[in-house]
Amino acid sequence: MDFQAYQQQSRSTARYPGAGANPIYPTLGLSGEAGEVADKVKKVLRDQGGVFSAEAVASLKLELGDVLWYVAQLATELGLDLDQIALANLDKLASRDARNVISGSGDNR
Repeated sequence: MDFQAYQQQSRSTARYPGAGANPIYPTLGLSGEAGEVADKVKKVLRDQGGVFSAEAVASLKLELGDVLWYVAQLATELGLDLDQIALANLDKLASRDARNVISGSGDNR
């Protein structure tokens, strides 16, 4: 599956207040789901000594799917295509790598 197909198909399940004109809802959902991913990883560090069991990976897979869903909905609300977002990100990273500034901080490096 490609990003464009995912974005289009996932939209059929977008049932939230003002869907189609509400970027706030998917933004808040994205934050919450990203927090759930971080919490699960934290618990792997705390409870499993940093060893990711098959169960932990399966659980993270589901949470990452939720993150992806909210990213797709936010992109749609903003009139953006996931394919274009992904390509722009790869271009940005390749440019940073070519200029030897891939590590460090700041958006404009």
